[in-house]
Amino acid sequence: MSYDFTTRPNRSGSGSLKWNAMYEKNPRVGSNIVPLSVADMELENPPQIKEALHRYLDGAVLGYTDATPAFVDACCAWQRRRHGWNAEDRWLVTSPGVVPALSNAVRAYSEPGDGVIIQPPVYHPFRSAVERNARTVVTNPLRATGGASGAHRYEIDFDNLAEKAADPSNKLLILCSPHNPVGRVWSAVELRRMLDICIQNDVLVVCDEIHDDLVMPGQEHTALMAVADAGEYDRIVVCTAPSKTFNIAGCQASAIFIPDEARRSAYRSEMERCAQGELNAFAYPATIAAYNECEDWLDELIGLVWGNYQLLKGSIEASLPTVEVYPLEGTYLAWVDFRGWRLSDAELERFMTQEALLFLDEGYVFGEGGSGFERINLACPREVLVEAIDRLVRAAHEHGLDMVGERGHEVLD
Repeated sequence: MSYDFTTRPNRSGSGSLKWNAMYEKNPRVGSNIVPLSVADMELENPPQIKEALHRYLDGAVLGYTDATPAFVDACCAWQRRRHGWNAEDRWLVTSPGVVPALSNAVRAYSEPGDGVIIQPPVYHPFRSAVERNARTVVTNPLRATGGASGAHRYEIDFDNLAEKAADPSNKLLILCSPHNPVGRVWSAVELRRMLDICIQNDVLVVCDEIHDDLVMPGQEHTALMAVADAGEYDRIVVCTAPSKTFNIAGCQASAIFIPDEARRSAYRSEMERCAQGELNAFAYPATIAAYNECEDWLDELIGLVWGNYQLLKGSIEASLPTVEVYPLEGTYLAWVDFRGWRLSDAELERFMTQEALLFLDEGYVFGEGGSGFERINLACPREVLVEAIDRLVRAAHEHGLDMVGERGHEVLD
């Protein structure tokens, strides 16, 4: 079956977070401008999900609703079928999202003042999940390798990780796998080495695998649970969701797998303490339809994203020689290096939003190592990306920003 990846959903006035943010940054943007920021898709939802929600609405009362056996079965079967690990029903705890799940885990498995390790540049709610719960952010920055002789690629600094994990005050590592925003799909060897370090130092790994389905051709996602022995499952909490994969973040459905019974109980206690109850009633039928009926839609989506990435990379290499598009292994988010323009973060953001009319995610929000980068959402119709690239190239040429050197500061004064 061939799905519709060409229609532009009209999200203006719909309450979309990223569309609202675009109009706040630049109220004069036209109706033809599509933001390529927050990680939801500028694409129609899979028709199977829409049909399932219509059926549910026709036959259900929208009262408080617990997770059904069909929901649990769909979540577990997806992990077994798509990612090759044996997710057990009893391990699953529901959450309205991975972000609140991270906060629950931080509170459940550490004490105020304890250290929580994150790997910047990384999805910014990781930091806020630590800071807002009165814990200490401990950074294990990723290292960018390569460069002049080849494409840059990020790696885990294992020596630094071992040093941070050895500090007994550091209790957790929040791992992003695949990594947002740098687009790495960690190998089984990398994951095993990371897990060994954490187990040896009694550091719990809370693994955000929300992008696990969004892996580009030639790459393979390895679930952290797939490299662990059964006796090590108690050292891992895995956060999953259909929201990124099938564009249903508004349904607020996540499945958190906690194999250890005591940890599961501690996590549930934190949910109760914060009055987190049942999911949105639509979360269950949407998830069931997504996991049971939409695998072929996902396969076609990945083809679209990969084609969009190749278009972006090729266009920028041809027209903007001082800009580098980093390799994309996973997620639908391109990580693009604009440091060659020698602009401050404020200048780069102003150029994007006021001159190029591009509304992206600014690299600095992802923490250490993100300054001078932009994250570009590739989950959009090809035509939308073509228009965005044209605006970027035209504005850059008008301001001389494609020239090597210090001219960026001059032209934006």
